[in-house]
Amino acid sequence: MFVGVYHCLRKGVANGGMAQFQEMMRQQLESSMHTELEKLLDTSTGAERDVSKKDFEGFNNLFHRFLQVKGPSVEWIKIQRPPEDSIQPYDKIAARGLPDNVANSLNKLVVVKLNGGLGTSMGCKGPKSLISVRNENTFLDLTVQQIEHLNKTYNTDVPLVLMNSFNTDEDTKKILQKYTHHRVKIHTFNQSRYPRINKESLLPVASNLNMNGQNTDGWYPPGHGDIYASFYNSGLLDQLIAQGKEYIFVSNIDNLGATVDLHILHHLVSQPNGKRCEFVMEVTDKTRADVKGGTLIQYEGKLRLLEIAQVPKAHVDEFKSVSKFKIFNTNNLWISLAAIKRLQEQKAMDLEIIVNPKTLDGGQNVIQLETAVGAAIKCFDNALGINVPRSRFLPVKTTSDLLLVMSNLYSLEAGSLTMSPKREFPTTPHVKLGSSFTKVQEYLTRFESIPDMLELDHLTVSGDVTFGKNVSLKGTVIIIANHGDRIDIPAGSMLENKIVSGNLRILDH
Repeated sequence: MFVGVYHCLRKGVANGGMAQFQEMMRQQLESSMHTELEKLLDTSTGAERDVSKKDFEGFNNLFHRFLQVKGPSVEWIKIQRPPEDSIQPYDKIAARGLPDNVANSLNKLVVVKLNGGLGTSMGCKGPKSLISVRNENTFLDLTVQQIEHLNKTYNTDVPLVLMNSFNTDEDTKKILQKYTHHRVKIHTFNQSRYPRINKESLLPVASNLNMNGQNTDGWYPPGHGDIYASFYNSGLLDQLIAQGKEYIFVSNIDNLGATVDLHILHHLVSQPNGKRCEFVMEVTDKTRADVKGGTLIQYEGKLRLLEIAQVPKAHVDEFKSVSKFKIFNTNNLWISLAAIKRLQEQKAMDLEIIVNPKTLDGGQNVIQLETAVGAAIKCFDNALGINVPRSRFLPVKTTSDLLLVMSNLYSLEAGSLTMSPKREFPTTPHVKLGSSFTKVQEYLTRFESIPDMLELDHLTVSGDVTFGKNVSLKGTVIIIANHGDRIDIPAGSMLENKIVSGNLRILDH
C-alpha cells in the first residue's frame, strides 16, 4: 500500500486536493513509524533503551525530513562556481609560515578519526582500522604513532578521538589497551544506530533492539554526518571544550595522507575572533579516477558540498567533467568545536539526506537514511575550502591501494607515509588488481615480496598470477592469466612496458 504513496509523496504533485492527501499520508506514515519505534524500545530496558531512545530522536527527525522532500535537493540552474577567495591554494596558506610557539596551536586541537567501517570489502572481519597496511602496522597504529610524534616533538597534548559504530566498537576498545603507555590520550564515542526501513511498508525491519539472529540486518550506522549529533550527545564535546580545545581535525581512518597539517591549523587559530573560520574542507584537484567525488559549489550565497547522488541524471556527465568541476572533497575537515555545540543546540544542522537502497541477504529491499559530514559546510560561518596537494589524499579502499602503500613508492616515518624522492613523477601509478587479489589474505600469498614500483605508470593484473621476490615493474605492465591458466612472475624479473598473457608457470626441478 505505502510504496505507491511514497512515490506520490516524492513527486510533490501541485494539485491542492492531492497536497492535502499527501499531508494526510505523511502524518499517517510518521504515526506508524512512531508506534513501531515505541514497540522496539519496549523490547529492552536500562542503558540500552536510553541510548536507543536518543538515537531514535535523531532518526525521527531524519525520517520526517525524508517524507517532506520533493524532488532533487539542488536546482541545477542555481549552481554557481565558488567565489575566488572561498577556495584558497594551500601554498598561499603555507606561505604565512609558522609561529614561534607551535605548541599553543596544537594544544587547541583534537584529532578525530571516522572508525565506523568494517574491512569486509577487503575480505577481513572486524574494524577496517585493524588491517595491517605497512610493516605490520595497522591504520590505527599509524594514527597513534603520528599523534604521539607530535606530542613528543612539541611537548603537547593532542588527543585522539575515534568515532566507532556498533560494528567496530567492541573490537576497537579491546585493541586500545595496547596503547596505554603511548603519549596519546584516546577517547571513543559511538555513532547512532538507526533502523533499516522496509522499502515497501516504510516501517522498521527489526522486531526488537537485539543485534543477533535475524535482527542483525535490521540496523545500520547512518553515515559520518551523524558525527555532530553523536559527538554532542556523548558528552565528549563539552568535555573537550572545557579543556580548552577549539578545533577538531576529522578524517577517514583509511586515508593515510590525512596527517595534522600545522599550516592549516595556524591559519585557523590566528584569525581574529569575529572572522574565525568555523569549517575548512580540504579539496584537491580532480583526476579521471575521482569523477564521483563530491565537489564545492556556491548555492544561494553559501559554500556547499555537491555529491553525485544529488545531481539530476541529465547533468551527471557535466558533474563528472574534470574541466567544469576541477576539485573534489578529500573528507579532511577542520571544524570549530564551539560552532558544533551552537548548531546542535539551535537544531540548525541541516544536512541533505542520502537515501541508500540495499538488498538484504534474504532478498528484502530496504532503504537507509544517511548524511555526510562535509554537507554541514553550509551551516558554518566563514567556511573555506583549501586546495591541498594530492599527497593529503591517500585512501586505502582496495588491495590495489594497499599495494601502492606497501611498496617502495612510500617511506614510513613516525607513522606518516611520504612519496619517495626517487620517484620522478608526483602522481601515483594506476594499479588495477583482479578478483583473485580482492581479499587481503589471498593478496598477501600472491607476493613473495612487494615489487619495486618506483618507475611504474600503470599495472593491470587479471587471473591466477603470483610474483616472486625482487620483481621490478616499470612503465605500463599488463599481466593476464587466462581462465584455468596460471602465471608465475619469476624472482628477479624486470618487466618494462610488457604485456604478459597465457600460461607462464615456472616449476622447480
